[in-house]
Amino acid sequence: MSGHSKWATTKHKKAVIDAKRGKLFAKLIKNIEVAARMGGADPEGNPTLYDAIQKAKKSSVPNKNIDSAVKRGAGLEAGGADYETIMYEGYGPNGVAVLIECLTDNRNRAASEVRVAMTRNGGSMADPGSVSYLFNRKGVVIVPKGELTEDDVLGAVLDAGAEEVNDLGETFEVISEATDLVAVRTALQDAGIDYDSADANFVPTMQVELDEEGAKKIFKLIDALEDSDDVQNVFANFDVSDEVMEKVGA
Repeated sequence: MSGHSKWATTKHKKAVIDAKRGKLFAKLIKNIEVAARMGGADPEGNPTLYDAIQKAKKSSVPNKNIDSAVKRGAGLEAGGADYETIMYEGYGPNGVAVLIECLTDNRNRAASEVRVAMTRNGGSMADPGSVSYLFNRKGVVIVPKGELTEDDVLGAVLDAGAEEVNDLGETFEVISEATDLVAVRTALQDAGIDYDSADANFVPTMQVELDEEGAKKIFKLIDALEDSDDVQNVFANFDVSDEVMEKVGA
């Protein structure tokens, strides 16, 4: 889920320990399978697979599950499904634009589950293209802070094509063009800087500021969407202040 980034960071931590852990694992495994199918089983020659494996390991997915997913995706082991990526567009409460990225082996089921989650939680579906223009595809790398300063991170990634480094509290977020994602991630590795995830995400060009009530509604909608096994990612153009976030968290 990607909207207000501090919330994304909080949610990432929560996801590892809460009841959705199994669902999170399944989605990370699916990512690996698809990456291996598209670009082969060698992570060194397949950056998308490399990043998918890295993300799964950071979320404590067992190595044997990761290895099996790579083999299934590359056709070295039976049982791989033929997943396709489908993007749905819609609006949530308060006019928040929502992009829903699905990875599914059943287009009809995915469409139905997305539609039900949207309509039951104050959202509505929109025509293709009517929402996506509010987002740009960007490379997003999340770096745990530890002892690092913003200047440390910026110094490592500036020549690799990074556009900005944002301080999210406990992590830094490095934004680049999607095409520079591998270069930025590699520059961090070369500088000996650890990172949690490297993804090509949809980043909003403008954001809707939400109050406590609005924030609760959009989080409820996103939770309902992410509850579907077919939904891989939800991107939304909302912003929630730290003050509101604390009230919602409480």
